[in-house]
Amino acid sequence: MTMSIFFTVLGFALLGYLSGSLPFSVWITRFIKGVDVRDSGSGHATTTNTIRQAGFGPGAAVLILDLAKGFIPTWLALKYAPTMWVVPLTAAFVVVGHCWPVFAQFRGGMGLASAGGCVLAVSPLAFLISVAILIILTLIIHHSARASVFAGIAVAPVLWLIGQRGIEFWVAVAVGLVIAYRFLIDWNRQYRELWLDRKS
Repeated sequence: MTMSIFFTVLGFALLGYLSGSLPFSVWITRFIKGVDVRDSGSGHATTTNTIRQAGFGPGAAVLILDLAKGFIPTWLALKYAPTMWVVPLTAAFVVVGHCWPVFAQFRGGMGLASAGGCVLAVSPLAFLISVAILIILTLIIHHSARASVFAGIAVAPVLWLIGQRGIEFWVAVAVGLVIAYRFLIDWNRQYRELWLDRKS
């Protein structure tokens, strides 16, 4: 690897991490309600926690912005990176930044929306399949965190089995591993706020 390629790869990884680190749920909830979204509810900087504390409008804004912060750096890597393996690397760093953001004391969200944006940038079909897998698992398991762990592990193999074996597979591997690890923190959490999180 030449030095120019090395610095290009480093630049995309840094772009992914800094983009992921933009804590929109923290900023928006603080602007609207004057509170830190992480101080109540799930304790995470997420779309659902924004909805709990600030309403559906702000939650929708957070969702769109979190999708965008995954989409944009991944799309840029897809178009301009010198080698294709930089794309999943960039996507992984986006989700790492979302979960452990430098701009929010490393206390961030869970990474689902930003991961979704990364997958959407490389394949809308893979994005829809990923969302469907997460919803199905959540309905079956009745526990969002556990369903997200299994979805993070399952999406890439499912894509492989249905013939989606290009860059979308590797992006799903990269972001899925981060998602699965991140959601282990809530493995034993009892959910009560959202209908998808009801106990069986």
